[in-house]
Amino acid sequence: MEKTQVKAYGAESATAPLHEMNIYRRELRPQDVEFEVLYCGICHSDLHSVRNDWGNAVYPQVPGHEIVGRVTRVGSEVEKFRVGDLAAVGCIVESCQCCQSCRKGEEQYCEQGVTFSFNSPDKVSGGMTYGGFSKRYVCEDKYVLKMPYFKDLASAAPLLCAGITVYSPLKHWGAAAGKNVGILGIGGLGHLAVKIAKAMGAHVTVFTSSPSKIADAKRLGADLAVLSTDKEQMRACPKQDIILDTVSAEHNVNGYLNLLRVDGSLVIVGLPAEPLKVAAFNVVHGRRSLSGSNIGGIAETQEMLDFCFRHNITADCEVIDIKYVNTALDRLAKGDVKYRFVIDMATL
Repeated sequence: MEKTQVKAYGAESATAPLHEMNIYRRELRPQDVEFEVLYCGICHSDLHSVRNDWGNAVYPQVPGHEIVGRVTRVGSEVEKFRVGDLAAVGCIVESCQCCQSCRKGEEQYCEQGVTFSFNSPDKVSGGMTYGGFSKRYVCEDKYVLKMPYFKDLASAAPLLCAGITVYSPLKHWGAAAGKNVGILGIGGLGHLAVKIAKAMGAHVTVFTSSPSKIADAKRLGADLAVLSTDKEQMRACPKQDIILDTVSAEHNVNGYLNLLRVDGSLVIVGLPAEPLKVAAFNVVHGRRSLSGSNIGGIAETQEMLDFCFRHNITADCEVIDIKYVNTALDRLAKGDVKYRFVIDMATL
């Protein structure tokens, strides 16, 4: 298969800084879309992956799965996109399309194994997939999203992962008017969860261990902000129908399970490295559930983008030059960002 050289930013090892490199993208097949990358968000998963925190990294590695761009070429069979259109790619770039999950539009749970937009075996070109820290991206049209024309396109990039990661469980567990929805943690995921849950009509309570984030939670639209280290505030908190747990650090979930109404669910979307310890009584009493959710399918991601466009929801972000990316990753590791870094790819 013919390939084209493309400039990118990536890492050669878990301890090496990211630097400019050349990678290769496949030439267009009839069903492929090529686009110039305009912006790419930096997700905690990018940090974990380039530093091999999960033990599955392959190098050289080009991260980035919150990818927004403008179409430069389309294959002969592509009907949904034209040159000049805005387009986007999130986490998923291929799945089997025939298992039960794929037929339901839940490609993220593909039984044959989903191909992610970076650090996945590339079933088309061979080698590994390379992500959005690059000048161009090529993807099959069914996995490319129609990007709405947000006023601030850079701040919409994090919707491609952070946005769908919280939208999917909020929709699945029925966030709506008359429901109490708790958001545990205010970071890249949590701050978008507040905005989306409010737009769905829910009464939103934020739980944070940081006193400095109480005021910010209310700025984001929360109806109530609770300091989780204050026992009196926790006791006075109204019962919740859903609590979305976005925390990636080790923490005790039992106190939050006890805040659920009967049949309520605590939904894990953060990925702590340490196992969660759950007291059986806390789920048995009240028929409560401890659940989990992982991103969303292609159709649901498109639905989320359109929902956020209608409700003017984007991430609070800091737009950076590509040369700042190593500093940004260090700051992200320390939680020093409100609330998402986005790379302006014109700086590459």
